[in-house]
Amino acid sequence: MKLLDGKVAIITGASSGIGRSTAILFAKEGAKVVVAARRKNELDSLVEEIKRDGGIAHAFSGDVTSEEFNQEIVEKAISVYGQLDIAFNNAGTLGKPGPIQNLSIEDWNQTMSTNLTSCFLAAKYQVPAMLTNGGAIIFTSSFVGHTIGFPHQSSYSASKAGVIGLTKSLATEVSSQGIRINALLPGGTDTPMAKEFGDNEEAIAFVRSIHAMKRIATPEEMAKSALYLASDLSSFTTGSAMLVDGGVSINKT
Repeated sequence: MKLLDGKVAIITGASSGIGRSTAILFAKEGAKVVVAARRKNELDSLVEEIKRDGGIAHAFSGDVTSEEFNQEIVEKAISVYGQLDIAFNNAGTLGKPGPIQNLSIEDWNQTMSTNLTSCFLAAKYQVPAMLTNGGAIIFTSSFVGHTIGFPHQSSYSASKAGVIGLTKSLATEVSSQGIRINALLPGGTDTPMAKEFGDNEEAIAFVRSIHAMKRIATPEEMAKSALYLASDLSSFTTGSAMLVDGGVSINKT
């Protein structure tokens, strides 16, 4: 038996990085996956790869900050596959960096919409779809929202801290109804978004240095952690902010 046999999963932010690796892993573990992101070509390529490996996948492109899109993707999963069991709400952005006095309200709102409001909108439609059979909802937060603050990243840090708050509050609402809600808090991971923080040797060396393991993660490592939270391996886990951070939270050097 594979860990996700018979399950249907939505994965957002699936066109690259952690989302893409998670979609591939979930499909290998037996899930039928609905992958979502703005970049249709990348999604179509992902679906082709999953199908070549014997998996089942469907692409649905759109904007996670849109309430209509969040409703439609749940409806799509149910209409195509008959149910919804897992949702990995992973889409995100670093937002515009800089001193807070240089950030516009538009900059702030854009980061909040992508990283936090999108999670609210996703859960608004995912929870009702899981009430009959139960399920698992995962939000991607970050160690930055929990352990360490970076200068010039106020909107990103605040949005990711907000995701943790949403996770804990929502878990108290729905866990008794068979729906587990957890947040995944990655450490530094080798993704296209991470390269926006710094794609030169000095920046990469700094990010490595803040981890106790003195390296950054691969997207596949984060996908395995998402698999744990999505599967029955974590059947008694809800309301958690699960650090998968290579020891950023314990590193003092």
